[in-house]
Amino acid sequence: MKNVPLVGCLLVFAGSFLPLVHIPLVGNWGYWKLDHTMAIMVWSVSSVALASIIFNKVKFTRILAIILLCLFAITLFAIKAKSLNFFSFIPFKGLQNTMAGIVKLSWGWLFEFSGALLMLLAKNNKIENQNL
Repeated sequence: MKNVPLVGCLLVFAGSFLPLVHIPLVGNWGYWKLDHTMAIMVWSVSSVALASIIFNKVKFTRILAIILLCLFAITLFAIKAKSLNFFSFIPFKGLQNTMAGIVKLSWGWLFEFSGALLMLLAKNNKIENQNL
C-alpha cells in the first residue's frame, strides 16, 4: 500500500461531501444533491480504488482514476444541463441563460480532481523484500 494514491482516494471521497456547486438563492450542492446516481457511482469507484490501493494493484488504480476523471467530466456537463433545466420556468430564453450563468462551481472540485490526479500520477515504486 502506498501513501500518495491513498491520500488521493481519500481526497476524492472527502471532496464528494464538500460543496461542488453554488447557486445564489438555493445554496451549496454536493454530489448527493446534484445527482444520487452519480454520487453512488463515485463512491463505489472510490471504494474499489481503495481496495486496489490496499492490494497494490497499480494499473487497476490508474484505470479507476481515469474512470473517476471521466465521471467528473460527465458531472460538469450535467451541472450545466441541470442549471438550464432548473431555471426553465422563466419564459424568456435570455433571462433563463443569464440565471443559469450565475450557477458557479465551488471549491470542492479542487479536492475531487487533485485526488484523482494523485491516484493517476503516483509513481510505481514496488518495494521488494530487501534483506538488511
